[in-house]
Amino acid sequence: MTATTLRVVHSTGYRYDGGATSSFNEVRMTPLSDGNQVVLHTRLDVSPTAWTHAYTDYWGTAVTSFEVHELHDHLRVVSTSTVDVDRSTDTDRSASWETLRSPQLLSDFAEFLECRPLVAPHPDLAASITEASARAATPEALVASARELIAERISYVPGVTSVSTTAQEVWSKGAGVCQDLSHLTIGALRVAGVPARYVSGYLVADSGQELDEPTTGQSHAWIEYWAGSWVPLDPTNSGVVGNDHVVVGRGRDYSDVPPMRGIFTGGPAEDMYVEVSITRMR
Repeated sequence: MTATTLRVVHSTGYRYDGGATSSFNEVRMTPLSDGNQVVLHTRLDVSPTAWTHAYTDYWGTAVTSFEVHELHDHLRVVSTSTVDVDRSTDTDRSASWETLRSPQLLSDFAEFLECRPLVAPHPDLAASITEASARAATPEALVASARELIAERISYVPGVTSVSTTAQEVWSKGAGVCQDLSHLTIGALRVAGVPARYVSGYLVADSGQELDEPTTGQSHAWIEYWAGSWVPLDPTNSGVVGNDHVVVGRGRDYSDVPPMRGIFTGGPAEDMYVEVSITRMR
């Protein structure tokens, strides 16, 4: 697998009914640099012009906070980034159950073993995973079983869930989107004792995209689990995470890495919009 260079333009914002007198927001829309991707250029533009403060949060995600103190009927944020992605490096998947149950590892990964409300599995799924883990010779085998259980139950259906929908609710509905499939998989793995974390980023929607031709991209979510090293897994797309995936941030669940979050004063309602464009440059 050779490296890929992608230009990602993520536009998001609000239109306010009656106008907002002030607003306070933080965005996580800047890709990170790690062992598999390097950010060559990044820029964040806010309209109306705002005071901004950039920092890295506890989870290692780049955050820009800003506030607007004037009457405005819209708020627009545009993140433009160029990223080299190369996921050809092999991952270590050799960890045994004995390794995962060691006191040191349980301490090191405690935050990624807790079943918080968004990821806590439905009792039926938890029971099935417990049975599967008893049969699985290795954590890798358990991951495969968890993927199969979830894929058999859940259909990909946009619009039936929200960012606050829990994994238990998704299991009962039998449908959801990438965020929901990620939460379900994380909860299932954590119940079995496999550390897992949520990944927020972007995905090239058209793998056959021509060079230098912008195409509609997607804000996307997938997971990473620890089996000797952090192993990426996309529950929505047959498990494969490749050079078409761009990482923005990682956390325990969606609530740690929302692309945009804030409050405003003024009009009674707001309308949010999101647009992602990705250009393959190499």
